Amino acid sequence: MGIVAGLDCSSAYTRIVVCDAETGEVIRQGHAQHPDGEAPPESWLLSLGEAADGGMLEDVSAIGVSAQPHSVVPLDADGRPVRPALAGADDRARSAAFALVDALGGKAAWAEAVGAVPQATHPVAQLRWLAGQEPEAARRTTHVLQPQDWLVWQLLGRPNRWTTDRGGASGTGYWSAVSGAWRHELAELAIGHPVSLPELLGPAEAAGRTPEGLLISAGTGETMAAALGLGVGRGDAVVALGASGSVCAVHHEALTDPSGTITGFADATGHHLPMVRTLNATRVLRGTAELLGRDLPELSELALTSTPGAHGLVLLPYLAGERTPDLPHTAGTLSGLRRESMKAEHLARAAFEGMLCGLADAAEVLRRRGVAINRVFLLGQAATLPAVKTLAPALLGAEVVVPEPADYTAIGAARQAAWAQGVDAGRLTADEPPAWAAARGERFEPDEEESAVGSAVRQQYAAVREEIHPGALG
Repeated sequence: MGIVAGLDCSSAYTRIVVCDAETGEVIRQGHAQHPDGEAPPESWLLSLGEAADGGMLEDVSAIGVSAQPHSVVPLDADGRPVRPALAGADDRARSAAFALVDALGGKAAWAEAVGAVPQATHPVAQLRWLAGQEPEAARRTTHVLQPQDWLVWQLLGRPNRWTTDRGGASGTGYWSAVSGAWRHELAELAIGHPVSLPELLGPAEAAGRTPEGLLISAGTGETMAAALGLGVGRGDAVVALGASGSVCAVHHEALTDPSGTITGFADATGHHLPMVRTLNATRVLRGTAELLGRDLPELSELALTSTPGAHGLVLLPYLAGERTPDLPHTAGTLSGLRRESMKAEHLARAAFEGMLCGLADAAEVLRRRGVAINRVFLLGQAATLPAVKTLAPALLGAEVVVPEPADYTAIGAARQAAWAQGVDAGRLTADEPPAWAAARGERFEPDEEESAVGSAVRQQYAAVREEIHPGALG
């Protein structure tokens, strides 16, 4: 089957991995930084050329593309960007998101329409911001793409059509997770006039071939590509530990949530990838470490000298407000202070338990809707801390895998390329991607005693949450 490449164009860099199309083994890798700040999409092509320098793509027969989420490339009638790509990372579209929620009649109306409630990071909110803040650029916008769509179009030699996949489309705010179709009227509601949206391709469908004959797969968003690269399937969840956190899991049907807690993403294989976010994850550990004058490894070591339940100390870790439960204007709470619990090791333990219990609450939102979570892939720098690896299995109620460091997003893009190439050649079916090995890493599974202890800690945490914020989690 030869070799294939995966391209990940993130907000900061371009990464390329070249893999064996049959096994997924990584053969070589390339990397190049992006310019700081807002930059024209053409700069991504310069980074791609730099990352591919030195024969990186030699003998490659197919390429898959993933790219930064929460970003929009608005084009004019001639296919030229009207401005640098809009990105949601700076949160400038917050008021636009609120206005859109009101314009359609509230959160429930949006959840029913597309499976998600607009946030500042959604392209639909960015289009609304563009219409309000840069009306001339909005007026000239006739086509709306995401970064992976624009890159696929460029690789194909700028053909007369634009394409995308359902995974990337599901993050826009104007694609319906239930019907699997664009909601053109919602894009129009956002920007103020009709715009053209890319043609939706199936998960294993090729977007076309380059002028040199390389097959280009449909492309997808970073979250979906990472899930494909990790090898997640039914019963699996991915828990990401950034400053904030998220829990997403593979599910067989779209979930709509009138409260907006669940965002109804689609994955890159034809299934769904419902996600629940928290605002507080590693920021809780860093704040506690600064308070105690430790770094994170030292905080982890300190926490493990305490006992389960942190000697009765409970930290509700809502330091930045919270999204799950929906408490945007609250603050964190430290409960259970007694003379004997006022020790550094107990506060350290309470920080780890509070962070993980907050993520367990997010996972529980999905479980209550019938989503199976039996195995968790734990991502982020904090996932490697001994205290996280020790406590997470019992508190999350699942086997935990801490994957080896790898460019899983680019690997997922390469796997999509191998799939599309295999289908095109008649070697694979459109039902299942190629059987690459799941991510290697450390595995941790709670025994019966650890599960019972974890359940007790969760109950202690839930009791404090209900006392301070009754009914907040539903």
